[in-house]
Amino acid sequence: MTNGEVIRDLYRAFADRDYDAFRALCHPQVEWIQNAGFPGGGHHHGPQAIIDNVFRRFDDAWESFGFRIDDSIDAGDTVLILGQYEGRHRATGKAFTAAAAHLYELSGGQLVRYRQFADTKTIWDAMS
Repeated sequence: MTNGEVIRDLYRAFADRDYDAFRALCHPQVEWIQNAGFPGGGHHHGPQAIIDNVFRRFDDAWESFGFRIDDSIDAGDTVLILGQYEGRHRATGKAFTAAAAHLYELSGGQLVRYRQFADTKTIWDAMS
C-alpha cells in the first residue's frame, strides 16, 4: 500500500468514525498539529488524544463536519491533501465551507505527523 492509499484510508476512518482503523494507521506517538485559530486547535500526541480532543469534540458541537478531498500529492513519505472542510454547527444551524491543506508525514506505512493549514474564519462565522 502506498502512503497516499494510507491517507485515503485515514479519511475513510474519519468519515466512518472507525477509531480502531484510525489507531491502526497511526504511529503510537503520532503528532497532530492544528491551526491555533482552528476550533479546538493545538498540538495532540498519540491516537487516543486525537480521538478524544479532536474528533469526539467535533461530533458533539457539529451536526455535520467533514472534509472533501479536491487534490492530493503523494511525495513518498509526505502526502499533501488539498480540499474543503464542510459542516453545519449544531447550536447555530449555520453551514460553512473552508479551504484547507493537510500535510502528512509517514514512516513504515504509519502516520507520524499531521499539520493543518485552514481558513478558520468561515468556521468561526458558522459558530456565531
